[in-house]
Amino acid sequence: MSHPEPGLVDVRALADNPLTTAGAAALRMVAPGAVTGGRFGLVEYRLDPHSPGAAPHYHQTFSESFYVLSGRLTLFADGRWQPADPGDFALAHERGVHGFRNDGDEPASFLILFTPGIAREEFFAEMAELRRTGRQPTPEEMTAFYARHDQVMVDP
Repeated sequence: MSHPEPGLVDVRALADNPLTTAGAAALRMVAPGAVTGGRFGLVEYRLDPHSPGAAPHYHQTFSESFYVLSGRLTLFADGRWQPADPGDFALAHERGVHGFRNDGDEPASFLILFTPGIAREEFFAEMAELRRTGRQPTPEEMTAFYARHDQVMVDP
């Protein structure tokens, strides 16, 4: 029996993908779209207790899924904030308004899956840099930032 050609399995060691800390959040680009050939993107996200995450928003060209690993995440879905516990899953389809935060007393850890695998890591890197530096962009700069990354902010 012959085997397919070698090199068709990508292994990303934990040591090669450190957590990036930005304020109350930390994230790891487990499988960015550049690695998955644009099929999906996978991010590990950690959020400190009583911390904001992402205000309600939607994306026009990709879906975003959430899988809670530990702690309690508060998700914005169906027009309201609701708790999500370990093992809970949420899928925000394209144009589905969603958001997340940690209202609990424990850290929350969860996975975010993007499909297709757009270069979402650029959004997270730019956002982390803003948090690290404490720079306050103008409203016009934030509008351009969100537009560049297909993120439409909404009032809940």
